[in-house]
Amino acid sequence: MKDLLAEISTAIGHADYHASEVSTSVTYFFVGLLVVMIVCLALEEKIHAKKSVIVGGIALVALFFGTWFELLPFADVKALPIGGHEISIPVYIPGVDWEVIAIILGSSLFVDVTSKSGLFTWVAVKLTKFSRGDPLYLLCLYGVMTVIFSAALNNVTAMIIVGSLTGVSLKKLGQEDKLLGFLLVEGLLTNIGGLLTLISSVPNIIVGSAAGISFIDFFMKAAPYVVVATIATIALGAKLFGISRLRKEEEKAEAVQLVSGFDEKEGVESTGFFFFGAIMMLLFIATVASASQLPVIKDLGLGYVALAFGGIMLFRFKATADRFYKAIDWDLLAFFACLFAVINVMEHAQVLALIGTWLSPIIGMGEVSGPSFLLVAAAGASSVTDNIPLAAMLAKILGGMPEISGAPDSPFWWAVIFGANLGGNLTPIGSASTLVAVTIIHKQGLRLPFATFVKTALPYAMLQLVLAAVYLLLVN
Repeated sequence: MKDLLAEISTAIGHADYHASEVSTSVTYFFVGLLVVMIVCLALEEKIHAKKSVIVGGIALVALFFGTWFELLPFADVKALPIGGHEISIPVYIPGVDWEVIAIILGSSLFVDVTSKSGLFTWVAVKLTKFSRGDPLYLLCLYGVMTVIFSAALNNVTAMIIVGSLTGVSLKKLGQEDKLLGFLLVEGLLTNIGGLLTLISSVPNIIVGSAAGISFIDFFMKAAPYVVVATIATIALGAKLFGISRLRKEEEKAEAVQLVSGFDEKEGVESTGFFFFGAIMMLLFIATVASASQLPVIKDLGLGYVALAFGGIMLFRFKATADRFYKAIDWDLLAFFACLFAVINVMEHAQVLALIGTWLSPIIGMGEVSGPSFLLVAAAGASSVTDNIPLAAMLAKILGGMPEISGAPDSPFWWAVIFGANLGGNLTPIGSASTLVAVTIIHKQGLRLPFATFVKTALPYAMLQLVLAAVYLLLVN
């Protein structure tokens, strides 16, 4: 066991911390600590604790025992020469991926401020009018809108916007009986939309950065699957929930009249800010897409781009910018910082190397069947706990394997990306957006217990995973 751990540790590149310096019992102690963290995250609602508190507590314990067992590299961080001066940096600071933190912080600010322009509501109402009130057309348009919003914004924001509009629209159209079907399909589509771009979801950012996948390459690889999976999910939803087109002419005329009462300008407070928000959104997407090719920007990275656009949008509310700071999900940012600290300790405790040995049979299957098994394993793990620590761990492990780390097109990277995102559709706790969807469903007075959700969502999730496995084989 120690020889195998040493081999994987060397592959990961930690020459200063060989497995022989960490006893097996110590490694398994930290494995237990990791399991405790994962279980607590899965039971977050039951134990009434925020993610940041759970992972922060584990980080404190991990750092303490990491120091107790002399695993952490204090000598490397105690006195770093910068500008001719020596400064001390806490050992947990270098382990944090600040690029990821910057991307999340900047993107959140940008989306939050841009939403105040009324741009997203305007698009949603326009699509509602375009459907002419036909339930099937409405499901298709809302489904596509959910995917696009999830890709351009984030899963949770997309679900809140589309879910809220769905409730209002169907009630006005007298189609409340179809509300459960609409909301469930939209919730499942948020995780498909989260696959579309490098910055659509946090697992994408973590794994994509570790693999060295560019924004354009990520989009080109993921887009065909997203299109097929979106069509398949909407078609299955329409069939299982009996959502069909209006047949009678009087029903069509009544629906058109009801839809015409929707006002897309209701959320637009300033026409100038509306157009500014639209232009900035297009510029943001274009800049992110070409960041790896732009002079200066390619060195500063996506984190700088996100922060820069967030800062520019804040000038519109420069006198009241503090209200947007209050709206930032600080719990999520603290969660990430603590998570990276935990992963760093686990790395030095040879936990990642140990997990690497457990994954070695799957990796050893080769690029034909191996990615499919890793996809299923990642999806299963993501369905019962947070997919972010899973993605962070697997990205670190794959990044330490020479045959995979230097190959951004390796299907193993994509197996983790697909599995981490799609696993959220297996259970209501699998992702934040499905949890939001269930919350909206309950607020609408509809019942959807945990077991019922799993039973109802299982056909969709299985279909999406089978499509993903086939896709990995085709593009390999």
